[in-house]
Amino acid sequence: MCELCDTPGGEPIWQDDRCRVVQVNEPGYPGFCRVIWNAHVKEMTDLGEADRAHFMAVIFALEATLRELMQPDKINLASLGNVVPHLHWHVIPRFGDDPHFPAPIWAAPKRGAGARAGPDIKIIKLTLERRLQTP
Repeated sequence: MCELCDTPGGEPIWQDDRCRVVQVNEPGYPGFCRVIWNAHVKEMTDLGEADRAHFMAVIFALEATLRELMQPDKINLASLGNVVPHLHWHVIPRFGDDPHFPAPIWAAPKRGAGARAGPDIKIIKLTLERRLQTP
């Protein structure tokens, strides 16, 4: 049983036949998204070259979208999969006042979650779609 095979993994934003983008509801981290490969594989090297390029293009388009819409201090990209061994990348806008900054979000918190709001999911979707249609 695989959580990312059995559930969307967050609130769906965008999808094609190979991967999907979802927003994660994580207090203190507006705009936190995952890009999830639809088929159950564990590692980037389980994908062929064209699939790897496509997957990374979606990740980079999402990063650019979140930078445009949120102007974070930093974007964290992480592909871990130790807990859920299904290929996915975390794309996390980071701000100097977020609960863990500058440490990773999985570290002990340094402060409480702020009241920063993320962009509307519809705006993320439209901006991401625009970026993915541009060669």
